[in-house]
Amino acid sequence: MIAISILAPTEHAEAILGPNCLINESRRGLIHLATGLAIHDGRVLLVASSYPNQPRPLWNLPGGRQQPGELVAETVVREVLEETGLRAAVDQLAYVSESYDGEQHFLNVTFTIRISSFDFAQPFDSAQGDTGENDHVVGVEWVSISELAERIVVSVVREPLLAYLGGALPQRYAGFHDAGVTIEWPAGSD
Repeated sequence: MIAISILAPTEHAEAILGPNCLINESRRGLIHLATGLAIHDGRVLLVASSYPNQPRPLWNLPGGRQQPGELVAETVVREVLEETGLRAAVDQLAYVSESYDGEQHFLNVTFTIRISSFDFAQPFDSAQGDTGENDHVVGVEWVSISELAERIVVSVVREPLLAYLGGALPQRYAGFHDAGVTIEWPAGSD
């Protein structure tokens, strides 16, 4: 018997692969995310996102869910533009993190990115990020590295980032069996 893990719907898998194929459907709950780490003058670019089930906006690196047919490096460039209005270029892979929220498996790829055409001397205008496509983003700021631990309250976001920035993530990987937070995505944010 052949065992195959697939990421696509399995309605026609038996017809395509044959009746002796065992399909691992545990991957159906996998969501790929990509985030961008931009650092300038000791500050990190963060976005605050509002979610229906969270009382306050949550701060994170800009990024989001991968779309079908998109590479994760393309995802981060698109998401940074949508959430901040800034053009980004991928520099290199920073780290990979994953976590579970119940049966939902999140795999996040964080890249270091370069921001182009931004006047760092000017205060950030959070309206720059308002493209209408990500109405859950309610704030954009360059935050001092020393303030990240206070600003980012979700541990599965905060801990890998701080470890990476502190040189304490040698494998460039962090895994969490329990995300410690549940996110309800805003309607229409697929």
